[in-house]
Amino acid sequence: MKMQTNFLYALTLFISASFGMLHAQDNNVNTEFGVKGGFNMSNLYGSGDDVDDNNILYGFNAGVYATLPISDFVAIQPEILFTTKGAKLEYSGLVDGDAKFKLNYIEVPLLVRVNITKNFNVHAGGYASYLVSSKVTGSGDIEFNEDVNRDDLNKFDAGIAAGVGVDFDPISIGVRYNYGLTTVGKERTVLGNTYTFPDAKNSNLTLYLSYKLN
Repeated sequence: MKMQTNFLYALTLFISASFGMLHAQDNNVNTEFGVKGGFNMSNLYGSGDDVDDNNILYGFNAGVYATLPISDFVAIQPEILFTTKGAKLEYSGLVDGDAKFKLNYIEVPLLVRVNITKNFNVHAGGYASYLVSSKVTGSGDIEFNEDVNRDDLNKFDAGIAAGVGVDFDPISIGVRYNYGLTTVGKERTVLGNTYTFPDAKNSNLTLYLSYKLN
């Protein structure tokens, strides 16, 4: 099952739950500042490939956010997050185990948030990330733990993001999907041949909880 399908299931669940529980109210968007964190399900996808739920690496995100109204229903929502991404490969045969490719980013989403009701919102926009560390680890019959030189990877990532949220003032919960548009690996030329390794982009589904401080 593709990760996009999982996101659509989660989106439908949030919409059904919110409209089942919440009454339509004034759709006012207020200025907010707060902290947030969540659970990541990340993966890598290659050029021309669909994103699926094979090789998912579980991680987390944490940071701060602001909601800045531009109308009664619409706001700009910038965030600054520390977030983990990457992928996991399981193997079996002569040896059994798994290998994890871990990427840690400082990520800055910039989203347009629209309140459908006072307690339910949809948001979409883009994000830019800076790679702060990377490593590969292995467990099973073969164990290893090695840092990956960031100079061998693209230090900047960018993509599009979309999600939904439900507000229970001062706490909010939500789900968001990030679709990377930049390859993780750098393009390089060796002996006249040009290649990119890894020739893959980030994909990340997040379940988050936020807490309003003001």
